[in-house]
Amino acid sequence: MQKLWVRFERDGAIGFGTLDDDTVREHSGDVFDGPTPTGVTHAVGDVTLLTPTTPSKVIALWNNFHALGEKLQLPVPEEPLYLLKAPNSFWPTEQVVRKPRCEGKVVFEGELGIVIGKIASGVAESEALDHVFGYTCANDVTVADILNRDASFAQWVRAKGFDTFCPMGPAVATGLDPATLTVTTRLDGKVRQQYPISDMRFPVARLVSLISMDMTLQPGDVILCGTSIGVGSMKPGSVVEVEIDGIGTLRNRFE
Repeated sequence: MQKLWVRFERDGAIGFGTLDDDTVREHSGDVFDGPTPTGVTHAVGDVTLLTPTTPSKVIALWNNFHALGEKLQLPVPEEPLYLLKAPNSFWPTEQVVRKPRCEGKVVFEGELGIVIGKIASGVAESEALDHVFGYTCANDVTVADILNRDASFAQWVRAKGFDTFCPMGPAVATGLDPATLTVTTRLDGKVRQQYPISDMRFPVARLVSLISMDMTLQPGDVILCGTSIGVGSMKPGSVVEVEIDGIGTLRNRFE
């Protein structure tokens, strides 16, 4: 069954629930294990949306889409290539992504995020989707100039780990078939990316299975599926929107 789950803050209290048009229907308990409706509702305009989960880690894929890999003439990877985004980078929708203190070109990367709902350790591909709770939108923000500035060491974690550099949200959608989804990224209202998730080199079940062979995935963890053609730079004052039908629109200003 398709639902949109959100985390929110109101009057200093943090809660979670389902989003139904402009209404949040509050729940209690554990969002991943039998949450119970409380009967309390909030107008979405009366709450502040938070990151949809509180991950122990966010895993970000590189070279996971055929179109971008072919454009950049990258070798076809035999296994998922990934890094970890730092917890200080996790950031909600509608909040300002802050310019780093260092200089350099800052780029957006609109992506689909896989949200884990059940502990996954060494799971078979045939069982992997049982460990997926749902899907969210993400922007894997990067200081591109830092990546290969030092010839002896590729600085992936630093380039992608600045404060506020991993916006996610606005919700986690359950009951979706990721292979049918399209990621649309807009910069100041103009479409810059529009690509199908079906173009992934490693589809969702294979990603979850293979990564779970390396490290235990916890409920709330997010796997960013990587991005495709159309990545571009942001200037102070830019607004980036990442939209995926069935999930919603992640919107952040860069200042």
